[in-house]
Amino acid sequence: MHSLPPFLHHLATYLSHHTTSLPSLPLHSPLLTTFSIHAFLLKSGNLHFHLFPSLLISSYASLYPPLSLSLFRSLPSGLLSPRLFSSLLSPLSRSNPSLSLPFFPLLLSRSLLDPFLLSSLIKTCSSLRHLSFGKQSHCITILCGSSADPIVQSSLVDMYCKCGATDNARNVFDEITEKNKVVWTAMVSGYSSNGRLEEALDLFSEMPMKNLFAWTALISGFFRSGEWFSGVKIFNEMRKEGIKIDDCFILSNVISGGSHLASLELGKQLHGLVFKLGFLRSMIIGNALVDIYSKCSSISYARKVFDEIATKDVVSWTTMLVGEAQHGRADEAILLFNKMTNMGIKPNEVTFTGLIYACSHAGLVQKGRELFDSMIRDYHIKPKLQHYTCLLDLLSRSGHLSEAEDIISSMPCSPDEFTWAVLLSACNKHKDIDMGIRLSHHLLHIKPKDPSTYVLMSNAFAVAGKWDYVAKVRILMDELGTLKKEPGYTWVEVGKESFIFYAGDAPKNMKEIKDLLGELEREMRERGYIPDTSFVMHDLEEVEKVHQLSMHSERLAVAQGLLRSIPGSVIRLVKNLRICGDCHTFFKFVSDIKNRKIVVRDASRFHHFEQGSCSCGDFW
Repeated sequence: MHSLPPFLHHLATYLSHHTTSLPSLPLHSPLLTTFSIHAFLLKSGNLHFHLFPSLLISSYASLYPPLSLSLFRSLPSGLLSPRLFSSLLSPLSRSNPSLSLPFFPLLLSRSLLDPFLLSSLIKTCSSLRHLSFGKQSHCITILCGSSADPIVQSSLVDMYCKCGATDNARNVFDEITEKNKVVWTAMVSGYSSNGRLEEALDLFSEMPMKNLFAWTALISGFFRSGEWFSGVKIFNEMRKEGIKIDDCFILSNVISGGSHLASLELGKQLHGLVFKLGFLRSMIIGNALVDIYSKCSSISYARKVFDEIATKDVVSWTTMLVGEAQHGRADEAILLFNKMTNMGIKPNEVTFTGLIYACSHAGLVQKGRELFDSMIRDYHIKPKLQHYTCLLDLLSRSGHLSEAEDIISSMPCSPDEFTWAVLLSACNKHKDIDMGIRLSHHLLHIKPKDPSTYVLMSNAFAVAGKWDYVAKVRILMDELGTLKKEPGYTWVEVGKESFIFYAGDAPKNMKEIKDLLGELEREMRERGYIPDTSFVMHDLEEVEKVHQLSMHSERLAVAQGLLRSIPGSVIRLVKNLRICGDCHTFFKFVSDIKNRKIVVRDASRFHHFEQGSCSCGDFW
């Protein structure tokens, strides 16, 4: 309380028996302003004017809920009215919904529920994603005779959608005789957010007036469902319709969604649109652009945008830091962290995940240990599973397998399937056959659900030459039925065109691609290349294993890039799985032979191949 002006001590005394502590407040904070007004009203004797309690309670409910509850409970019962309850419960339903639920039985007993309060109750259920309470609230609206009120109906549609009960939402929607834009948008958003995309599109096509919010709801739903390409396509349709974009939210949403497509051309187009619409100074937009350029393999563009963001928050710094880490630029990531903390910006959990990840992929074992300890000691951040997983990855990648196994067995949170898989992957990499087999048996005991985990186990047995166990793992995958390994694919962006290749694919120009790959392999063998067939996890003849390597999707894609791109330009590939070791060697040779820079984004990180070497230093 030492930072408060003297006249506010009266307020502190007044509230002392209702609350045990108040937050530490910076000057000019909204809560401090509310305190000042409250203290003035107390000193002037105007607190009981009918208007002031509602405004104060509403303000406290948004800024610091415990004080709103204290003030509300201190008021005489004669002042209690639907308006006063609404001033408390409406903001609470947004700021801290669980605190508002106990008040509704009191409202029922006093018969004070009106459409506005019912709407607050339903919004509380929406915020809590509590379908059972939501259905009870619906029943209450019927008993109170308010089920046909437009505000209540809109709230019910939104609540059912957010609770995943889209059919219930549609039933309410169909009962509304005069549908406004809000309820149309809520229903479209509900369908798209719950993965019912065709129904969302059908309903959207029936919508009489499509405004920016309706388009945003539809596009956001497609992105949440992982339909990145369709979401961007709908955004382009919205632009053709001439919808005015006067809010940066949809732009940041589209940029974030577009980052999953890893299309540098799309990133540049969206950047140009941001400039044209005048949103370039928005920090949210700047953060999104940093992210899309990082994921589109242009870390230099990302850094340029980052440097131009006028006011940076922890998200800005962390997004740039994580981008540097994914591109294998650990030193730059650590420098950013030091600059960030020197400027007084406190790192968060994601910041440390990115930092330890950077150390992991650069082999900076001791630095990673120090950062993990600093997170706990200096910033009082309790490590979560992802931090332990990054630490395990750091240690196991560097060959500290015993230390990693000790950590996984002693950490306070239970390791999940992915955590065990990280250690097993390192065992396969470092050829620790005994530990690999031991971990594989443990994973079989906990019944993994991810197909890639079964592939790791199969690989561990294959490296050991235990082909009978490999067969058993694959039989188990078949028996589980739902476990199907995701097929490996790679796409390459050439100008404004994109080409996608699957392993063993046969595109139209296959002869041209095979001729180029054959020519490259002959040149590589003259320079000392020997195919590493240990990456073929099938019991095949050596010649067949070499052939399988030559048909990996990333090789087909890079050949297409060489054939179709402008000489000297950068070839950018995106692979859905981790690049295999032999293909990694292949790309190093190709970058030297053709004097081309090749950037590969795989499931683990970015690889920048240039003049026969890779930015990862063969450590990935």
